[in-house]
Amino acid sequence: MVRTDDIEHRFGRRMRELRHRLRISQEELAFRCGLHRTYISDIERGARNVSIRNVEKIAQALEVDLPDLFRL
Repeated sequence: MVRTDDIEHRFGRRMRELRHRLRISQEELAFRCGLHRTYISDIERGARNVSIRNVEKIAQALEVDLPDLFRL
């Protein structure tokens, strides 16, 4: 059974919300982060446990501070 309230899913939902606010695609976010689009997709679906280095890249690409990215 897949839990949609775990940290990975909540983080993915927050990331998607911030990406939508910027009106950018997963592909554009991936480009800004220097990561692969499928990796971004996996994160947004809660299928990845993201490293702290990539969390920092994502926050910068989404133009938010780290605490803002973690407002789950």
